[in-house]
Amino acid sequence: MVQYLLLAGRIGFRAASRVVEATTTFFHIQWKVPSPTTARAWLLRIALYQLLCVRMIADDWIWIADHTVKIGPEKCFVVLAIRASELPPPGTPLRLQDLQLLQLFPVTHSDGYVVHEQLEATIAKTGVPRAILGDHGSDLQAGINLFCAAHPETQSSYDVAHKAARLLKARLDKDPQWKSFCSQAGQTKCQTQQTELAFLVPPSQRSKARYMNLAPLLRWARVTLHILNCHPPEVMRFISIERLEKKFGWLREFETCLAQWSEYDLLLDTTVDEVRRYGYAHDTAYQVALRLMPHVSSDRGHELKDALVKFVADESSSLRFGERLPGSSEILESAFGRLKTMEGDQQKCGFTSLLLSLGTLVGRIDKDTIRTALTEVPGKMVDTWISENLGHTHQSKRKIAFSQLRNNPDVNTTTVQGKL
Repeated sequence: MVQYLLLAGRIGFRAASRVVEATTTFFHIQWKVPSPTTARAWLLRIALYQLLCVRMIADDWIWIADHTVKIGPEKCFVVLAIRASELPPPGTPLRLQDLQLLQLFPVTHSDGYVVHEQLEATIAKTGVPRAILGDHGSDLQAGINLFCAAHPETQSSYDVAHKAARLLKARLDKDPQWKSFCSQAGQTKCQTQQTELAFLVPPSQRSKARYMNLAPLLRWARVTLHILNCHPPEVMRFISIERLEKKFGWLREFETCLAQWSEYDLLLDTTVDEVRRYGYAHDTAYQVALRLMPHVSSDRGHELKDALVKFVADESSSLRFGERLPGSSEILESAFGRLKTMEGDQQKCGFTSLLLSLGTLVGRIDKDTIRTALTEVPGKMVDTWISENLGHTHQSKRKIAFSQLRNNPDVNTTTVQGKL
C-alpha cells in the first residue's frame, strides 16, 4: 500500500507511513506499518529496477535528453525514451507514463565530448536511435551533433518551446519599452505586496527561462489595465481610485505595447501547443500556419508567424513519408519538476539518493513491476549505485565540515566567547 501512495499519490515518505498507520488503526487491520526510511528504500529499489531493466533493441527509439542542474558544479544528464511505434495517437501529448528512463549520469563537468560519450553508452540499451530531442543547450547540442555525425541515421530535433522562446527573446531584448515595463512591474511588486493592493500585485519575474513564462505577467497587465480603465464596482469596493492610479497608472503608457507583446505570446503558445500535440510531421507546418493566421494582427506578428512556420517546416523536412516525431521536451521538464517536489528541501543540498527516484516518475508501474523490483533489486545494489554515481552529497560534506564544531575544543570555545 505504501508503494502505491508514493507512486500514484505522490505524497512524502512520512505522510505515506502515517496514512497507512491511520488506515490500519481505523479499520483494525493487523499490518506492520513501514517506517519512512523503509518506504524510501523500497522506492529507490523500484527506481533502480526501472533504470536497469532490459529494453528491446530497435531502430525507432526516440531519445529525449537534457541536463538538470543543482547547486555547485553538479549536473545530471538524463535520457528518457519512447519508440515511434508506441507514440500516443496524434492530438495527444506525451505523458510521463509513456516514457522510459534510459540513463542518469551525474557529473561535475560536462561538455560536448562528455555528452557524446554518454550518448554512445546509451546505445547498449536501445540500439542507435531514430532521433534525439533536446533544447539546444550548448554542451548538450555539441554532444548530439558529434553523435549524429557518427550515426547519420539519427536526426537531431529541436524542442519547439525553447526555439519559440529564443525567437521571442530576439525581439524583446531589442525593445526598450519591454525593459522599462519589466522594471516598473518589479518596483510595483515591492511597493504593493504588503498593502491593501496586494491582490493586484504583479507576478514574480523568473530569472531563468523568463521568455518561456511571460503569459502570467502579460495577463496581469491586461487585467489590471482593464480595472484602471473601467473601475468595476466589485473590485473598487476594496480600493480607492486614487491608490489604484498612484500605483498602477503607469500601465497606460504600455497599452499599445501590451497588445503587441500579447500577440507574440499567443502566436508562440499556439505553435507550441500544436507541436506538443501532433509532433513534427510533413503537414505540421501547414497546420501551424492555419492556426496562427487568425491571431496575426500586425506586421511584426506576421514576421514572427513566418519564422515559426519556417522553423517547424525545417524540423519536419527530413522526416520519412508518414513519419511523426515528438517536438516538445516539456515532458522531461515536468519530470524534473516532480522530482524537485519529491525532494522537498533536500533539493537545496545538491544531488541526493532521491535523484534515482526519477525512475519511478516515468513508465507504467503496476503491482507486478513492484513485486519483481523488490525481488530482483536488493538494497545493497542501490547502495552501490549511489556510492558509484553520487559519492558525497553537499549535505554529507556539510555534516563533515560542521562536525569540527563538536570535535574541536578551540572552535567551541571561540563560538561561546563570540556569543558572550
